Amino acid sequence: MRHTHDTALVLSRVTAHFEDQKRHELPAIADVTLSIASGAFVSIIGPSGAGKSTLMRLILGLMDHSEGTVVRNYAKPAMVFQNYALFPWLTAIENVAFGLQMAGLSRLEREHIARQKLSEVGLTHLEQHYPSQLSGGQRQRVGLARALAISPDFLIMDEPFSNLDTITAEALKADLLKIWRSYGMTILMVNHLIPDAIELSDQIIVMSAHPGRVAKAVAIGLARPRDTRSTPFYREVDTLTEAIRAIS
Repeated sequence: MRHTHDTALVLSRVTAHFEDQKRHELPAIADVTLSIASGAFVSIIGPSGAGKSTLMRLILGLMDHSEGTVVRNYAKPAMVFQNYALFPWLTAIENVAFGLQMAGLSRLEREHIARQKLSEVGLTHLEQHYPSQLSGGQRQRVGLARALAISPDFLIMDEPFSNLDTITAEALKADLLKIWRSYGMTILMVNHLIPDAIELSDQIIVMSAHPGRVAKAVAIGLARPRDTRSTPFYREVDTLTEAIRAIS
């Protein structure tokens, strides 16, 4: 995968608010400044109340910010949801093709692309299965295939491994890295597991809470593929753990 010095996303002193039950505006994120390089794999870690969901919605353009500037240098963003967000009445291939239908592609074009993406995530044999017939890992793969169907250049993933068992999560991580290299896209992943973030990421953004702020940005300099049993890997885990403890 070819990396450039270009940036996919820049936030400069961004603040955004939400309304509580009494319609009072409260800051969800405050004075957030960050920069994400094109083609990078970046993770966001932070406690509940750190504004991670707000940040994702803002980046996708689903909500406004009240202060600061946001520069988006990508054309096709997509998202993989923590809880899959699949339509239960549609088969796997129909779920993957749904966005393509909204884009006006013909049925043959939609099916061709959807089958190709299901093949990329290893689910060709399950294309006619409904979500209720799939395991959690398989549903997450359908969600990933649906995001890949538009050939995104910026992919946001909301805790994609949190509902999966260890074996399933490990297989999905390996496939995700292959897809990332193949597409050359930028990935921004919200994650609460420090080892996973270090294994996958070029950079980890640590956020503090109430309101959400960027407390620290940590560059991960380990060579790929990463040996998760090595001393340098454990050293990175310890360093990041201490950084998070310092802001808790």
